[in-house]
Formats: sequence, C-alpha cells, structure tokens
Amino acid sequence: MERLNQAQVEKKERPIVVLQYGEGNFLRAFADHMIDVANEQGITDFGIAMVKPRKNGTLSRFREQDELYTVLLRGYQNGAVVDEARVITSIQKAIECYGQYEEYEALARLETLKLVVSNTTEAGIVFEESDRFELCPPDTFPGKLTKLLYQRFEHFHGDPTRGLIMLPCELNERNGQRLQHCVNQYIDLWKLGDGFRCWVEKSCTFCNTLVDRIVTGAPKDEGEAIAQRLGYEDPLLDIAEPFAFWGIEQTGTDVQGVFPLDRAGLPVLFVQDLTPYRERKVRILNGAHTATALAGYLAGFDTVGELMADPVFSAYLKKMVYEEIVPTVPLPQAEASAYASAVFERFGNPFLRHSLLDISLNSVSKWKTRVLPSLKDFFQREERLPRLLTFSFAALLAFYRGARDKDGLKGTRGGEEYPIRDDREVMEFFAAHSAADSVPQYVEAAAAHSAFWEEDLRALPGFVEQVSADLQRILDSGMMAAARELM
Repeated sequence: MERLNQAQVEKKERPIVVLQYGEGNFLRAFADHMIDVANEQGITDFGIAMVKPRKNGTLSRFREQDELYTVLLRGYQNGAVVDEARVITSIQKAIECYGQYEEYEALARLETLKLVVSNTTEAGIVFEESDRFELCPPDTFPGKLTKLLYQRFEHFHGDPTRGLIMLPCELNERNGQRLQHCVNQYIDLWKLGDGFRCWVEKSCTFCNTLVDRIVTGAPKDEGEAIAQRLGYEDPLLDIAEPFAFWGIEQTGTDVQGVFPLDRAGLPVLFVQDLTPYRERKVRILNGAHTATALAGYLAGFDTVGELMADPVFSAYLKKMVYEEIVPTVPLPQAEASAYASAVFERFGNPFLRHSLLDISLNSVSKWKTRVLPSLKDFFQREERLPRLLTFSFAALLAFYRGARDKDGLKGTRGGEEYPIRDDREVMEFFAAHSAADSVPQYVEAAAAHSAFWEEDLRALPGFVEQVSADLQRILDSGMMAAARELM
C-alpha cells in the first residue's frame, strides 16, 4: 500500500505565520489540527514551520510525506460516536534546530511570522545559567526563543510591528508569564541590551494558556486495519479524543484578532483570566481521576473504561463530581455541570485505554492539588465533610500500604504485586508507617504530615475518625464492598 504523500492529497502553499517548537503527538492533534480546520474554512491562511527543538531523532519521516499526516478523532461527543480522519496539510516546513540551524535561524527574518506555539513539556520552560548565546542553537527552549527574538529584533531594526505572540502549551501554571520570565533572565545573562528588553516587553506578547485534549498516538494493534480504511499507510498517524479546549488569556494585545480560531467554531476561548477554567479542569477532570483511580484499581479494574462500565463505581464517580466537586468550582454551576458531563463522555471513550496505574503516579501531590481544595471548600460551604472525597483519602492510604523491595515500594491486589510510584520522601514515609502502625496511627501520621499537604489535616473536624473508619472497612471487606456500602 502506498504511503501518504502530496501525490494523493492536494497541499496548498501557505505563508508561514506560525513557528511551532515541538513535533510530538499533542501539538499535531491539537494546535495543528485546529489551524488546519480554520484554514479549510478560509478563516485563516496559516502555514506552520514545525521545529524539532531537541538533538535526538530526525524529522525525515515528515519530509518523506511532504509534511502531511493524518489525525483520527475517536470517541463520544454529545452522546454520539465520533470517528473522523483528517489529513493535516498546514505544515509547510519541518526543520531540525540542530541539523538545519541556518534554515531555523532564517525563520526570524520572515515578515509573515506572527505566532509561536510550543509544547516542550513542563520541564522545557526552564532557565539554565550555563546556556550560552553563541551556541547554534542554545540548549534550552527559552534560550532558543530568546536568541531567535533577538535576531528578529536586529533584522527589523527594532520595528515594533514585528513582535511575536507566544502561545506556550506546556502544562505549567501561568506558562506565558513563566516563559517571559525565562526570556528576561537570558536577556540579563547575555547582556542583550535595554533596547531589546523594551522591544520584547512592548512588542511581544506572552499569553498564559490552558490546553485540554487526550492524545494517544497510533495504536499498534490497529495499524493495518486503519491503513485499509484510509487507503494509504501513515507512520505519522495521530489519534485523539474529539473533546478539546484551548483557553488563551489576552489582557492587552488583540490576540483573538490575530488568531481567530474561535470564528471557525473551534473550542478556543479568549479570556482575561484563566483561573476559573484551570480550577474547572483541575478539580473536575484531574480531581475525578485522582479521587477514583486508586479505589478503582484496588476494586479490580485496570482502566478508566472498565471503572466507568461498573455500575457501583460509575455511580460513585458521578455522585462525587456532581454533588461534591462541581459546587466548589468558581464558575456558573450550569457551565461546570456541562463540563462534567463532557468529562464523563471522555472517561467512557471506547477507543482510549487509560491505565489506572498510570494515573496513580505521584498520587500524594496530585491529591493535594486536585482533591483537597474541593474537600476544604465543600466543608466550608456545608459545615460537614464531603463523604466521597473523604473516602478517596482512605483509598489513597490503602493503595500506598506496601512493602519495600529492591525495586521500590510494592502493594498487593488479589495476591499480586503492583508498583507504588512516587517521590522518594513519600515512599519512605509509607514504607515506615503503612504496615507498622495500627489503622488509627497510620491515618493520624499521614494526616499530620504537613510536608505532603502544606497543612495539618487533623485540623478538619472528624476527618481522621472518618478516614480511619473507611480504611478499616476497606481492609476488612475489600474495596468493592466498601464502595458498595458507601453508595
């Protein structure tokens, strides 16, 4: 079967408006997919220069396919099954920062360039004092961006109309401000001058963003069947859920006017403050994952889909979200409830296999940031503990009961071991307390460990007593029986 290329799909030549740092699955099925839809509708005419910012690997597969690839959206949306394929045609160039530096550097001189999109992981937005301007390119992503902006500043002689809009898609909170701070640090470190600093400050825009879409890449066991369906082979095939959300803060520059994807009916929202939407995602989507994954795993499920198919745990999850989490979200309740409904569709996506053990990674810090705020706000509103969110803490303690071996901390489910994966300090605490202490002592020690929660949870009236009772019930009767009794 023939491989996807420009002989099969017409590809329009477009001006390069977007510089994209990152070639991974997420950006290709998120930002690039949205831009492609807007281009097709005539809302935009954006070509993308996709830049590989790391040394390892090449972009040869993209060039062999004329920068074409397929995105397959699969899942439920508004109660209907979505299974749609689109060939993305908006990538005009695929450039390796290290192997094609001169071509990468030339992007700074493009008059058409307006936007920078990035996804270099949360660890990518970092300042390293050892990074150097004279490197071609500098080591870090902010270093690369700083040098490219400086070259643009120099080439256009500080023209204030040639500034760029930065749309980082890394998951750091206030990612735009964080990126701008790193750029300013490099301006100082490399002594690039007050004129350049002023140009970056006044002519460039660093937007905080919030992105949301589950992207899995291509399933290995379906490759041949999908190729038969599409009529061609595509090693760059990317698979994602239909749901997406792109929140962009704009406080001065008219980013919406430059990047009008919302006019194409795409889920892009321009706001002055993303905080309520971040809270919505963290509390409802992430919080629901964290508050149910450990209990679900101990009840015998391996994936979110299996958990959602069980009547007890499906009811448990929905009751928790609608009655204990949604009321704490700082948005209109109808809006928060609608988002929750979309989350349940996503959890039930038959095409995605989301491992509960994968979700369990670093659950202590996740419970603190994703679940504890809802628990405390519920308590403040209702003057009582939220029954299911409190139970989730008992489930966490049950999951983290383990024994240390040469490979780390291991728990047991049904007589079989499972890995407990968290920071070293967390593992050491649970190795010391989970087996040696009685249930009340174990709960008291965990609740009092303010290094985990940034507060002493014993201050919540009745919390230790309720968690102790729940944990004892889990240990005596098993997780499924405990959850069934709770419901």
